Amino acid sequence: MNLLKLSKIAIEAALSAGKIIQQYMNEDVLVENKKAGNSYASQVVTAVDRACETAILSHLLPTCDEYDLAILSEETEDDGSRFHKEYFWCIDPMDGTLAFINKEPGFSVSIALIAKEGTPQIGVVYNPSTDILYHAIKGEGVYKNGILWKIKNTNKHLTYVTDRKLEETTRASEIVRLLNKNAEKIGSNGVREINGAGAVLNAILVLENGPACMLKYPKKENGGGSIWDYAATSCMYNELGLQATNFKGGRLDLNRTEGTFMNHEGVFYGNLSKNQ
Repeated sequence: MNLLKLSKIAIEAALSAGKIIQQYMNEDVLVENKKAGNSYASQVVTAVDRACETAILSHLLPTCDEYDLAILSEETEDDGSRFHKEYFWCIDPMDGTLAFINKEPGFSVSIALIAKEGTPQIGVVYNPSTDILYHAIKGEGVYKNGILWKIKNTNKHLTYVTDRKLEETTRASEIVRLLNKNAEKIGSNGVREINGAGAVLNAILVLENGPACMLKYPKKENGGGSIWDYAATSCMYNELGLQATNFKGGRLDLNRTEGTFMNHEGVFYGNLSKNQ
């Protein structure tokens, strides 16, 4: 498997989708609903999401023939091919659609290559609002706009990154206790919050605002993000030697057979060193 070649194709695909998003960032777009998780954010979709998916697939589909790859994409029904091929593309054409609709930063394009056993091989994230591209290749490190990325944790506080405000979050008091415990453990001066982005950029914000973390408790209801929300960024965290696990610290199940939602195990992303 030529991961370098495939990463270049994934980058081209992400940038092509990003150009589409940039054309509509300040426009009012028609919002539709789809069957998804329990949250409103997971149920909204626009023509821009679908146009991004079409653009991405135009780049990736030829690789499926050449390398015998499967595809899992948010806006296309899961055909189960990811269970039979050795690798599959995992695509979120536009993560953070709700932020995009509200004309707020927090949306991005995410593409990953995942092995059948669920280990990420390539991760590509493009932020159309800032024109910043992040990518990682297994064993080759993480790059920010093409330059090897060495993150620096300089905050004196612990940053909690979340899609919705802590005060509006289920089990908020438990989260507060957990955050305070982690802040005390690393000697940080309290906790500050960043909210409003989609899961993909939230993971990036954890890297950009360290020491920091984001989390999802396990729950019975569908939700908690899907495989495509974590596939690309988990590759980056693996390369940086940082925690991108289920809530209990186990390996993320990035090719689960029961569906794509991650509610069953929760998520924890941590960049908790005081000085990286």
